[in-house]
Amino acid sequence: MNDYYSERLSSNNLKKCYDIAPPRVKQYLRAEVEYVREQLQKTDSVLELGCGYGRVLKQLLPYSSSVIGIDTSIESLIIVKDYVDQNYRCYLFQANAESLPLQDGSIDKVVCIQNGLSAFKVDPIELLKESIRITKKGGLCLFSSYSDKFWKHRIDWFKLQEEAGLIGEIDWNRTSDGVISCRDGFLATTFTQNDFQNLISQLELNASVIEVDESSIFCKILV
Repeated sequence: MNDYYSERLSSNNLKKCYDIAPPRVKQYLRAEVEYVREQLQKTDSVLELGCGYGRVLKQLLPYSSSVIGIDTSIESLIIVKDYVDQNYRCYLFQANAESLPLQDGSIDKVVCIQNGLSAFKVDPIELLKESIRITKKGGLCLFSSYSDKFWKHRIDWFKLQEEAGLIGEIDWNRTSDGVISCRDGFLATTFTQNDFQNLISQLELNASVIEVDESSIFCKILV
């Protein structure tokens, strides 16, 4: 199901997932972006991994000097420019997050939010190494996932996506404890706080993990 977000959940379908989100989920989405904004300076170049249709990029533009979006879906990237009003400070690449088309130490802040470490279906160690490679000395890498406290709200959101035909029928026999399974093969897992701590230990990172809004957990890596 590596191509699910490139095919079924790309472009306007992905946007619809966010448009139909219930109020508590929209609060979570705002809080997640607000936390990222607090880490930025107006002089920063910012890279978002898995930028989709540009939802986060648009909100980060006023807080940075430039934003770069990486996504595997060309359909999503096509609509980003219009979504950010053709902003000349927004640059886009179709690429895999494990192999970024950027030079070593070229970016101030790397952002990968909303459970990207699970959703991308790539080796998280390689993903972190690649993100750190392109980050300037003294820069930051920000990765987020879901808090355990947000499970009920996440399920409610996926039910709405199922009803809208955006994802397949949820298999309730296989859905629990941070795993959402659909009968069409779609599988959403969760990168936990322990998973983040294990990565920090394995890679000997200068990093911390915090909870935001009782909905996100953030791993903040100082390069």
